[in-house]
Amino acid sequence: MSIVLIADDDPIACKLFGGLLTKWGYQPYLVHNGDDAKRELLKQDAPQLAILDWVMPGLDGIQVVKELRAVQRESYTYVLLVTSKGRPEDILEGLDAGADDYLKKPFDARELRARLRVGGRILDLERRLVSALDTAEYRANHDFLSGIHNRAAIIQLLERETSRCQREGQSMSLAIADIDHFKAINDTYGHLVGDQVIKLFALRMGAVLRPYDSIGRFGGEEFLILIPNCPMNEVMTVAERLRVSVAIDKFLVGQFSIPVTVSIGVSTIREADRDVNLALQAADSALYDAKNRGRNRVECHIPYASSTLGD
Repeated sequence: MSIVLIADDDPIACKLFGGLLTKWGYQPYLVHNGDDAKRELLKQDAPQLAILDWVMPGLDGIQVVKELRAVQRESYTYVLLVTSKGRPEDILEGLDAGADDYLKKPFDARELRARLRVGGRILDLERRLVSALDTAEYRANHDFLSGIHNRAAIIQLLERETSRCQREGQSMSLAIADIDHFKAINDTYGHLVGDQVIKLFALRMGAVLRPYDSIGRFGGEEFLILIPNCPMNEVMTVAERLRVSVAIDKFLVGQFSIPVTVSIGVSTIREADRDVNLALQAADSALYDAKNRGRNRVECHIPYASSTLGD
């Protein structure tokens, strides 16, 4: 049931509006001056349909509309301005102020109902459009298979988090994780099972990360993990915990029980430098070492440093 705010200082008009709207399946909410109308319409859960009298105590209908339109709100409020003024210049003034429609007193009940229906359709269209945009944005930033950030989104987040950490004097580390022998999983069990392994892998990794860490699919069976505000020795502990979370239990996919391990390369972005590409290259080199040293392990490279840390 749609709530409709009615702002009118005339008790007879309020009674008429309330009776008609209740009959048509709306829920009327009555106020009797412009100040109350403004306060109610600016609330977080404000009605999205409003009938405002032009002339009333406090703020008039035109002023209420202007105040409402001056505020950037997530949801739109459809405003029907009601008045005995009927000159073309009056109608234009109301519409220019931000009113969506105009109804002249005395009004015909059928006309009021038709205009409310138009308002309802427009609000429904707006809701569907916002939903479609949200869906499009989600699809543009998330991997369709695993549901986590895609490559473009996680790289963008890496750059943003790096800038933030450096402004706040915090450390910024990252890790590249690669599922060991993933081609063999696909070849043995089929690509559909391999897809399920990717999904379960992302879930296990995400469950271990801190709330302010991030993970994205870097490509194929590779994942990029962002670990801000964490000293390197703790980052290695986080990476080791990620490795163990994957290896500790087999992945159950349908009738198959599949052993899965992961190799992880870790790097850090030094405070004096903002080159995320160097950090990515260092993490990739560390990952290469982890693969060469037997897989199912964590290695670390620090950009510009000659030493390599490992377990």
